[in-house]
Amino acid sequence: MANTKNDRKRMAAGIYARLSLVVAAVLLVIGGVFWAAGNFAKSQVKTQLSAQNIYFPDKGSAALDPEEFPDLQKYAGQRVDDGVKAQAYADGFIGRHLKNVAAGKTYSEVSALAMKDPKNTALQQQKQTLFQGETLRGLLLGDGYGYWTMGVLAQYAAWACFVAAGCLVLIAYWQATRSKKA
Repeated sequence: MANTKNDRKRMAAGIYARLSLVVAAVLLVIGGVFWAAGNFAKSQVKTQLSAQNIYFPDKGSAALDPEEFPDLQKYAGQRVDDGVKAQAYADGFIGRHLKNVAAGKTYSEVSALAMKDPKNTALQQQKQTLFQGETLRGLLLGDGYGYWTMGVLAQYAAWACFVAAGCLVLIAYWQATRSKKA
């Protein structure tokens, strides 16, 4: 068996073709797992948020004043059912309302003041309102927006795997045709 330079090139091209196909297959599997994970995360967020029946106030209502909430007008009357809307509702709607509860003080600041003055009913009410608001806001951001974003990123990773696998299939085809040339 002759071991010429052309024979070695053809053999190397055949090996590269096979390796490219193996890596492409692995990338397709990984991409499929990413895609399924992304779908699962987004589906869970949508299901859980929809069950809460949280809606942005209707357009034109005093609760969604265009002067105070110009960025939320596009969501008027819509259900909070995905991560993007959860972030908008949490930061844009709840967050702005919470700033008005105790002149911009945070829950921890008001809580510290309330512990020093336990008979002050105004501070106790502000503490309770801020706690409830920050809890809802945190849940919307963490469980809604956070998991939704992870699902979106997983699907981007899936697309990257699919594109890379497609490129490797093309490389494998190119290498296979090279390996057959005399």
